[in-house]
Amino acid sequence: MFILETDCNPMELPNNTGFEEDSDYRDFEGTDVKDMRLEAEAVVNDVLFAVSNMFVSKTLPCAEDVAYINVETRERNRYCLELTEAGLRVVAYDFDQTDDRLQTPYHETVYSLLDSLSPAYREVFGNALLQRLEALKKESQS
Repeated sequence: MFILETDCNPMELPNNTGFEEDSDYRDFEGTDVKDMRLEAEAVVNDVLFAVSNMFVSKTLPCAEDVAYINVETRERNRYCLELTEAGLRVVAYDFDQTDDRLQTPYHETVYSLLDSLSPAYREVFGNALLQRLEALKKESQS
């Protein structure tokens, strides 16, 4: 999983920023929503080549601490994934759904999760990795 890093933690900033109480800048609630959505987009962009379809859900709500990703494997199995600080996990076996009864384990990375769901993903990703290593080897020899 890709974690966006910043130079400072917004939670560690002082409360008295110098803005007045009625300032337009006093309420930044929800600014982390974009960060979680950006992280979800980065996850999608990183492995899209190795699955049939993958996109951030526009139906399920992003919150400060969660985003949802729809993925269809090359085997044509559909999943809805939950992305949180804990990692990624399957929350439903269809797009834009969540099933509270489903208790699946969290995976630290999208690679680990897809590796457990899709043999075709494993093969495509492994081949891409091999091609990249061969290209690096050729570069270092020239």
